[in-house]
Amino acid sequence: MSLRLKFIAYLIIIHLLFAGVAIYLLLQNRIWLLAVEAVFVISLLIGIAIIKNFFGTIELINTGAQFLSDSDFTARFREVGQKELDQLIHIYNRMIDHLRDERIKLQEQNYFLDKIMKASPSGIITFDFDKRIAMVNPCAEQMLQSATANLLGKKLNEIQTPFTDELDELSIGEARVMNLTGRRRIKCQRSQFLDRGFTRDFILMEELTEELRQSEKTAYEKLIRLMSHEVNNSVGSANSLLHSCLLYKDQLAEDDRRDFETALSVVISRTDQLNRFMKSFADVVRLSEPHRAVCDVVQLVKGITVFMREDLARRHIKLNWEMQTPIADIALDRTQMEQVFVNVLKNAMEAIGERGVITIRTGMAAGRWFIAIEDTGSGIAPEVQSQLFTPFFSTKENGQGIGLTMVQEILDNHRFDFSLVSEPGKATQFTIWF
Repeated sequence: MSLRLKFIAYLIIIHLLFAGVAIYLLLQNRIWLLAVEAVFVISLLIGIAIIKNFFGTIELINTGAQFLSDSDFTARFREVGQKELDQLIHIYNRMIDHLRDERIKLQEQNYFLDKIMKASPSGIITFDFDKRIAMVNPCAEQMLQSATANLLGKKLNEIQTPFTDELDELSIGEARVMNLTGRRRIKCQRSQFLDRGFTRDFILMEELTEELRQSEKTAYEKLIRLMSHEVNNSVGSANSLLHSCLLYKDQLAEDDRRDFETALSVVISRTDQLNRFMKSFADVVRLSEPHRAVCDVVQLVKGITVFMREDLARRHIKLNWEMQTPIADIALDRTQMEQVFVNVLKNAMEAIGERGVITIRTGMAAGRWFIAIEDTGSGIAPEVQSQLFTPFFSTKENGQGIGLTMVQEILDNHRFDFSLVSEPGKATQFTIWF
């Protein structure tokens, strides 16, 4: 039974007793009848007024509770001129105003935070209380190379990629630089934040590739310039002296003359080769800005493979084309990009050696055109991959370590992303994103 019904029942019982007394007095002494009836009416009116005022307060509380339950923080109550009730109304209105302001502030903060996270150049992943992915911003989506819909609700070890497996190993507060694909380096840190009194994890991922590349580039440019200056000066002076010495060959005996001339010619040849060697590195440093013109990339690559047809046939290497989606014409420097594709295709042939397959794949992914060159070689060891784009580093016996350095410089100048994915014993894939 509600409080209202209990109070009404109490009044009914009290007034029934009054009625009984009135009947008794009517039977015993009629003169008291008017007095009892007057008291009865006054009591009833007072009871009704008390009920109205008392349950008006209850109604106010119930209505306010319903507004709070419905999260309606816009409704306010007017004061009614009754001290106790007006105090309650004043407190309620202040509470509602405060809750409304807090909700608006929270909504604005969430909106602002959402905008920041979407525009952030750093990748951000947040997890729920069960360590499942709750939110991924666009940058993290690009780093994880998967759509948000395919990531939400999953644990990192359920995505099954080397990068996410390494992310899953991060402990709270730990920061680590990780390899993503090819030359990309990502600084990843795992931390926690409070949500409704409980801790939740999040991972912040910061791209370091460009920063590290610029630092490395500045270092090797300085080194190459210094070496080129010293070598050119030394070689120039040495060659001048060697050519001068050749003028004295006629003063020697016939037998000695031939050995003398041969020895000097070998030394001159080696110094010329050293000069060309240093010039090739200096050319990387002095690489000009690309002169872009619209070009059919597929036809460009096909033209290069025509010149390599004889070498492919000699090595018994088959060339496959997989055109998932035709690539639109791209603005690029044709001469420089030819150097890129020649280097990548030559590396693919050398990785295979003999009897294998090179697959050239084109298409679109994540809104960007791409062309990928994949070989069936023996793959690249992780410790070698991390140094492939470093000047002077080469896995070839007589390699100069300049090919992939030039490829990197050309693609970076074009603002084309690229990746090199390889595992020992598996296919190696070099992808360029336009």
